Amino acid sequence: MSLAQFPKSPNKFHPTIPNAVGSRESLAQEGRDKISEQKLILDETTDKVLNHIETKLPSEVLERLDIMGGLKEKLYNYINQSYVNMFNRYTVTVEDELIKKIRDFVDKEEVRSLARYTPREVVELLDKIGGADKFHTGEIEKAMVNMFGHLHGHIQRGMNDLENETNSILRQKTDVGAFVRGENAYAILKCIFKDNELRPKYVYDVKLSINILDSELISPIYHYQVTVESLLKDAIQKHIHDLIDRQIQTLKDDLVDQGKSELSGAEEMFEKIKRIENFTDDDKEDEKSKRYTILAKRFMDKIEGLRAEIDVEEYDPLNVRENIKHIIDTENIRNRGYNTAVNAITSILDTSKLGYQVCDNMKNARVCKIREYEEMDFNILPDERYAMRLAYYDQNQLREEKKEFDRQMEAFTREILKIWDVTHAHYESKKRFRAIKDFNDLAARLMSKEWRRMHKEEEQDPQHVLWNEIGEMYNEESFVEKNNRTYEDRIQNLKNKLKYCSELLQKMHGYQNPVERVVLDERINFMTRRFNEFTYKVNPHHIQPGLVLDVDITTIKRKQYMLKNMANVLNEFLYGVSKGFADRAFASYSRRRSTMRQDISQTFSEDEMKEDLFEAAYKSAGGDADSEIKGSVDLSPKSKKKTGGLKEL
Repeated sequence: MSLAQFPKSPNKFHPTIPNAVGSRESLAQEGRDKISEQKLILDETTDKVLNHIETKLPSEVLERLDIMGGLKEKLYNYINQSYVNMFNRYTVTVEDELIKKIRDFVDKEEVRSLARYTPREVVELLDKIGGADKFHTGEIEKAMVNMFGHLHGHIQRGMNDLENETNSILRQKTDVGAFVRGENAYAILKCIFKDNELRPKYVYDVKLSINILDSELISPIYHYQVTVESLLKDAIQKHIHDLIDRQIQTLKDDLVDQGKSELSGAEEMFEKIKRIENFTDDDKEDEKSKRYTILAKRFMDKIEGLRAEIDVEEYDPLNVRENIKHIIDTENIRNRGYNTAVNAITSILDTSKLGYQVCDNMKNARVCKIREYEEMDFNILPDERYAMRLAYYDQNQLREEKKEFDRQMEAFTREILKIWDVTHAHYESKKRFRAIKDFNDLAARLMSKEWRRMHKEEEQDPQHVLWNEIGEMYNEESFVEKNNRTYEDRIQNLKNKLKYCSELLQKMHGYQNPVERVVLDERINFMTRRFNEFTYKVNPHHIQPGLVLDVDITTIKRKQYMLKNMANVLNEFLYGVSKGFADRAFASYSRRRSTMRQDISQTFSEDEMKEDLFEAAYKSAGGDADSEIKGSVDLSPKSKKKTGGLKEL
């Protein structure tokens, strides 16, 4: 039986025959009177236009218009003709194609329902044979999702470009806000705009450092040398906190259902602390300890000290430790976070029209260096360029970095003080005998020996207030400065010392250049340049453990091409790698279900609503809240004791 044997649907048009396509009397119209509807539209439109004309035109003009059959009839005919023309154009352009599709659809539905042996659709056949799990459109849907994802990515990138361009135009200047928008401004560790040494009038040098903390990373980063034991403990810790969060959410829902107030931030924190002992403890030796509920102690002992690599001579595929390591390596927990960060920054650079010729990815050290040009000589490089360094720091690395930074600061301090002493010695050597050049010379001539001796003893007293001609005192003995060396006062003091020495030489020699002055000037200029380079870097005392992105940009002031493109790269990178800063006061807000309370109707009842929050919260904590947690492992304690308010804390 073929499709040609079945009759086609009527291919004719008639305004009154019900089975004709496009008939105003067809069943699809559901009893509508289209003639009266059209007449109503024409009447209303005519009246509106007529009222508008009568209110706007003066009476003498209306009298001249209202002749030869009347103004209303003329408007009615004109509007009617306009509607007819509009409808005809619509019919000509749309109805042909629409009718073809409707006729084919009707034919297909009729063929499907007329006979038992009518061929079915391919989708229906596949559904009858295998069901939705065997034959489904998953891959096509994934492809569509990827297409839409890329489309939204391009749209978002274009919107970022437009937003940054608009902000820069509105600011009418270049500043730190040109890089990172407000919601990511907290990540900035250091940002400095300065004029280029070779072309200070036309070119900017920009130093930007961004610090993303461990707690803010979407995918946590681990060093390559981290032990398998640490990875497993981190995974178990995350699972425990997930279970505690579920219990707290259940408790909060119960409180709202009972008509009581929700937990505040401090109360929620106390509830979480109370539940920690239900899942773990500090007893490392007991095999029955709660800390070994998820993973037994014998497994933890097997992998103690196991790192990323095992010697070939010791490797045995049938050992327990090797199989545990294989599972961890298969999950790719060790490399996932760092590889994600590198992939993010390189892919964003590719799609943002910022190419790079050098990518030095030191995977084991968790450092990736990306530069636009291989050459490092600033005299050869162009005025539009960038270089970035992506590195992950843990607490041990930062401790060593801080020690090295302190040693370098002490070395610079020692060398600059040498210049200070040598310059003053040269100044004193050039004085004539009994000549008065400064205040000290005058004091030595006028004051008595007793006054000079007393003054010298005061300077040697350790409790004496130190006097510095520069006027900047060190503030390095405070508690905060001892634990977080900023060196701001010392840096300012040393820079002022170098400046003071240069001014002293200028005062002594003027425009003359003896050998002593040339040697001192060369040393002062050299130390000034090197000390500025040292202070231009990021102080490791300011870095917290996490991911650090250092970006060095050189851009033309009037063009700022690299500056604007790098702003989009940084914002997109932060969005893809960091969860961002979250204030717990806002993040803990959940959907209120107070509208579901039974007392919302404001009726009187004998049961009085109690608002003793802590009593209800702590009773429910030891009751059903623990047993409702579902998972592969039951971590709830065997003996449940009722808690007694805040006494546990």
